[in-house]
Amino acid sequence: MIRFDILTLFPEMLSSPLEHSMIKRACDRGLVEIRIHDIRAYAEGKHRVTDDEPYGGGGGMVMKLEPIDRAISAIVTNREQATVILLTPQGETLNQEIAASLAGLSQLVLICGHYEGIDERVRENLVDREISIGDYILTGGELSALVLVDSVARLVKGVLGNDQSAGDDSFATGLLEHPHYTRPAEYRGWGVPEVLLSGDHKKINAWRRRESLKRTCLRRPDLLEKQILTEEDRRILEEIKADMRQAV
Repeated sequence: MIRFDILTLFPEMLSSPLEHSMIKRACDRGLVEIRIHDIRAYAEGKHRVTDDEPYGGGGGMVMKLEPIDRAISAIVTNREQATVILLTPQGETLNQEIAASLAGLSQLVLICGHYEGIDERVRENLVDREISIGDYILTGGELSALVLVDSVARLVKGVLGNDQSAGDDSFATGLLEHPHYTRPAEYRGWGVPEVLLSGDHKKINAWRRRESLKRTCLRRPDLLEKQILTEEDRRILEEIKADMRQAV
């Protein structure tokens, strides 16, 4: 089982998305546990202030260090078994490899930033890892936390109805996934490739590999540079590229 503890100033943004579909079923089955923590509950004073003006001046407000530190101290019972992650556009970009590595951990503490940013001492002293979901800016880290939870939780054994599904995903093998089809076999003249109806699994697997290579070549050729390809893969790619040149 993996446990997610999400630290946020806006817990209501997270509750509804986590109460449906695959994530809810995983929680109901005890495969995943998700706890949402309001950072304001760990702030002191009558008004539970969690932000302040930045030293040195400038626009915006900065999230305070103390409430986050208190929250982590209250939530984490064994610091060696917990990984504290700051969701920030300055972090390493989330990918399938990172998601898979996180899925093997027992507790992830996710800090959702807001406003102009978080006191740098949080990053320097409390955080184990910084993760971004892409090169763009959001109003806060809550949506990033949801993306990370979903991408990691689905890789926990037993969460998906078919554990093979995760292994076949785009990026799981380093290539984009092959096309999928289901019933009906024909609709408005749009048919399904005959090989998928043949029952010949050897031919089906070969077709899927070819289509995966083709789709990756067309849409994400950069991924091919990182792959260890077989001689057969290289032969297929040469055919695909030849077809592409003829089509121009």
